[in-house]
Amino acid sequence: KYPVEESKERDVTYSAPLRVKVRLINKETGEVKDQDVFMGDFPIMTDTGTFIINGAERVIVSQLVRSPSVYFSGKVDKNGKKGFTATVIPNRGAWLEYETDAKDVVYVRIDRTRKLP
Repeated sequence: KYPVEESKERDVTYSAPLRVKVRLINKETGEVKDQDVFMGDFPIMTDTGTFIINGAERVIVSQLVRSPSVYFSGKVDKNGKKGFTATVIPNRGAWLEYETDAKDVVYVRIDRTRKLP
């Protein structure tokens, strides 16, 4: 509707209407009806990779979501001692993280809080 700068000044979304051509066929009569259907106004990305939503410039940031499972990892400290970690991510509830230190003591973290021996 408006260019980028004018969208910012007017506090509107920089967008374009999305219309879809739909064909309805009545199987009993064989009647065919074509129609353009308005699906909504979709924001358009600017040249700088942002979107103008209600006059404000917005950036989309994706987030990686860890799947429910058990994740194992290992590391070697500066003295050459191996340490291991197991992270349990349930469908619902608190994350549990089991880890060993240089003295082979097992610690547990609940929802990434402090270590419990």
